[in-house]
Amino acid sequence: MPRRRIFVLLLAALLGLAGPARAQAWPRSVTDVLGREVTIPAEPHAVLLGEGFQLLNMALVHPDPVSLLVGIGGDLRQVDPQSYAAFERAFPALAKVPRLTASIGQTLPAEAALALRPDLVILSAWQAAAEETRRSLEHFGTLGVPVIFVDTFQQPLANTPKTIRLLGAALGRQAQAEAYARFYEERVAHIRARVAAAPGPGPKVLFTAFPGRWACCWAAGGGGGGEFLTALGARNVAEGLLPNPRGGTLGLEQVLMLQPEVYVGTGLFRPGDDTGLQLGTGAPAEAAQASLARVLQAPELASLPAVQAGRAHGLWNYFAGTAINIAALEAVARWVRPDLFGDLDPGATLAEINRRFAAVPFEGTYWVSQSGRN
Repeated sequence: MPRRRIFVLLLAALLGLAGPARAQAWPRSVTDVLGREVTIPAEPHAVLLGEGFQLLNMALVHPDPVSLLVGIGGDLRQVDPQSYAAFERAFPALAKVPRLTASIGQTLPAEAALALRPDLVILSAWQAAAEETRRSLEHFGTLGVPVIFVDTFQQPLANTPKTIRLLGAALGRQAQAEAYARFYEERVAHIRARVAAAPGPGPKVLFTAFPGRWACCWAAGGGGGGEFLTALGARNVAEGLLPNPRGGTLGLEQVLMLQPEVYVGTGLFRPGDDTGLQLGTGAPAEAAQASLARVLQAPELASLPAVQAGRAHGLWNYFAGTAINIAALEAVARWVRPDLFGDLDPGATLAEINRRFAAVPFEGTYWVSQSGRN
């Protein structure tokens, strides 16, 4: 082979190697879901998670997310111990990671967080308004520690791909993150296209949290699960009736008057606690089905048109807050618009997530239907 051609081939190979190296360069600038420009000076090795559930999202883009942690919110262990235990089995080092909060909804304690000396702090958007969070931001800013906000809870459809790409950029895992974001966006686009091609009002839907566990009835507004209903062209019967547009409590009389054609309730699974819907990591299918039958006997639900017609369903509550919510959207789509989405298979979607992306697979019963077709 002529020397000139050898030289050209070698040069091309070197340039090919240089391209990815430049893409991975540090420091780098990212934009979080609040629109904040943040500079990350070096590849993080000491990550502080302000919300424990974000570990499930990190695990979609990083093969060993626990190896990066110096601290974590205690909410995951407290309210979803089965998911936490699955991660602890896969990554025993999780047991030694300090937990900075005791349960869901707590803000990050500034002094304890600073003492861990993180090189990257990841907070959830719902934490942004708290005074304690503002104090932490000031302290971390003074020390030059980058803080990014993520969100798969308040605006799941809009912010889940943004969050995944943000985590990928922040952790140096862009290729994996981009693959998941595209996987997600393709499925959402498929659903939106079918809805757009079938104009007209969809069925009336009531979407509530923790039936049988909470007093009747906390209903989704326009955010969270309500965003799913909007995307599917369904009519959310609670929208416009709640003091907080994201969600709130409806009275028993209101629920009975709304006459929903489809009902969806959420639940969780904690062994030894059979209150409400039994759904989530580790939940047996038989227990999930039996729990739905029990919950639907409640006076506020038993006489609803949705229940009478066999169109009542249950969903794992913590799809709200995790980037696998695409499986939940597909399940709800099949329930709400079976004429459009009877061919969707959320089980296959979850299986593909487990196979291609999840460092710890999601194994359990995450949705259930009155009809038994889950």
